[in-house]
Amino acid sequence: MKLKVINYKVVTLLLGILIVALSNTGYSIPSYARQTNLACSACHYVYPELTPFGRLFKLNGYTMTGIATIKSTYKEDNTNLQLLNVLPISAMIQGSYNKIATTVPGTQNDVTEFPQQFSLFIAGAISPNFGSFIQVTYDDQSGTFGLDNTDMRFADHTTLLSNDLLYGISLNNNPTVQDVWNTTPAWGFPYFSSGVAPTPSASPIIGGLGGQVSGLGAYALYDNLIYGEFSLYHVTKQGGPIPETTADNTMTLAGYAPYWRVALQQQWDSDYLEIGTYGMASQFYPTGISDASTDKYTDIGFDAQYEKTLDNGTIIAHTTYVAEKQNLDATYLAGGSASPSLKLNSFKVDASYNLPVGVAFSLGYFNTNGDNDAIVYASNTSFSPNSAGLTAQVTYLPWLNTQFAVQYVAYNKFNGSSTNYDGTGRNASDNNTLYVVGWVLF
Repeated sequence: MKLKVINYKVVTLLLGILIVALSNTGYSIPSYARQTNLACSACHYVYPELTPFGRLFKLNGYTMTGIATIKSTYKEDNTNLQLLNVLPISAMIQGSYNKIATTVPGTQNDVTEFPQQFSLFIAGAISPNFGSFIQVTYDDQSGTFGLDNTDMRFADHTTLLSNDLLYGISLNNNPTVQDVWNTTPAWGFPYFSSGVAPTPSASPIIGGLGGQVSGLGAYALYDNLIYGEFSLYHVTKQGGPIPETTADNTMTLAGYAPYWRVALQQQWDSDYLEIGTYGMASQFYPTGISDASTDKYTDIGFDAQYEKTLDNGTIIAHTTYVAEKQNLDATYLAGGSASPSLKLNSFKVDASYNLPVGVAFSLGYFNTNGDNDAIVYASNTSFSPNSAGLTAQVTYLPWLNTQFAVQYVAYNKFNGSSTNYDGTGRNASDNNTLYVVGWVLF
């Protein structure tokens, strides 16, 4: 039986990390939950995995409410003001403990990060058809505050061929942050990770543009079945009036980069399935800004998500594959690569079993592989981008707005090899990481 998108009340609580909203009634709940007067579990299995209800809340522009609002109408059935009677403000603080199997030379092991992140959110309805998810974050690695994931969107409904058509516009600063499935880079598993542990050096560029670009796009969901989106992204460098020509200005997006997304979803009584594709075509100045040639990246991804509701919990599985083609015209001419073109592929799959008592068990596999290049990957002995491993995680929610997790990442290949990958005798398994994380809410 298909879900209908008419006559609904919904909630999506935080997107980024578990958040608690400020309340003038004497208790704190996430801002979306307060706006809708629904519990966090209405939109999340275990945060940030969205339920079908939660996906609709996001697609409808974060605007659905379950509380009294300040409202005005101009003529009949024409609402020209609908404000929340409280500010949609939320806050989050995240702390963690990290232990690497073998200490990286010149560093200290058993690292605590507090705060690993501290975020403030403006998240909720702004007008009858316009809502926001705006995150400002203090990051311990940079030691500064900055604009984090942001998605502002307009949404409405009409009828097409006797079926509902949900359509909207999204303004955001991170390709895939607007997505409602937990398969794409912005919201894919693992949903949090160590800020200090070694990580593989190669990954598709589509997952690394957050905060460097801004995009405006249109999307539509027809009959709660077929989803389509098209967006254009442009450089939005922070810290200066315009991107400068200086050499320290690296990997600057040139012109406009188109992003596309198509998905097909179906809901049965206890089963849900989504299959889709997404991608981006982009050009970059590798160093500075000039009229010289650029590097061109084409990312094409395929994804699927499956959910099974059981009497004693929910099983959720995700998978995504991204094939990236790199035409390194500018880098090759400058001597920065041994080949004018390279390929890089990324594959991820994960599954979770979420119990109704607030405990979830998750296991994921990741694999990155591609062409060798003696200059691009000169830091490892095999000149290869290949990395692979497993991520196991146990998550506990003592309350719906509090989350603790223990995560272990095990590598069988790291930056091209399983053994002596950097020429100093360091093995892939030396980077295995124990990561314990929790959110303190206020």
